[in-house]
Amino acid sequence: MLPLLVRFVLGPLVRALYRPEIRGVENIPATGPVLLAPNHRAALDTGVITFTAMRQVKFLGKAEYFTGRGLKGKLMAGFLGGLGYVPVERGNAQAGLAALEAARKVLDAGGAFAIYPEGTRSLDGRLHRGHTGVAALALATGAKVVPVALTGTENLQPGGKRIPRRAKITVTYGAPLDFSRYEGQDSSPAIRRSVTDEIMYAILELSGQEYVDSYHKRPDQSAA
Repeated sequence: MLPLLVRFVLGPLVRALYRPEIRGVENIPATGPVLLAPNHRAALDTGVITFTAMRQVKFLGKAEYFTGRGLKGKLMAGFLGGLGYVPVERGNAQAGLAALEAARKVLDAGGAFAIYPEGTRSLDGRLHRGHTGVAALALATGAKVVPVALTGTENLQPGGKRIPRRAKITVTYGAPLDFSRYEGQDSSPAIRRSVTDEIMYAILELSGQEYVDSYHKRPDQSAA
């Protein structure tokens, strides 16, 4: 019930209030498994995709967000579930495998799943080298990959403001990428890297960002 509320009630309301420019949404297949691969510029990127994709999209979410106590905790877990978050642990290799497995279950059921190839938000506005998880999923499931470019979302909450302000936002959904030519080669690290680089180039073409051929560290890693 809540996913329908998000899609058909909150979605139109948010789009009317913030008026994002949406391009290429018809590139998202209406049915069947599909991976969305967006650049990541702000904390609200997930919400922007949720309210503009015109299809229910699942995302990875920190498991601790779903374990709050009492009524408040239950409401938060229900709201995040309605937005499409799938709870997963984070922080180690085993957690990474569990995250990929959670995404694969959604794709195997014919759903849509979004993963940020950069792994974390870009704090410098540039597009960073992509991790190979999206490629691994695409190769293992046969799902097509829709590159997504978000621009302007970093201006929605300047200075950490709690209530998003209006800002010029553009969401561009690119043409689906088909990697069926690599069928049966999903275990090859070289193929995964090649597919990842192709995905990142497609995002770059849509976003116009400067590209950096190095991984972006998470904020907690940068402080270490």
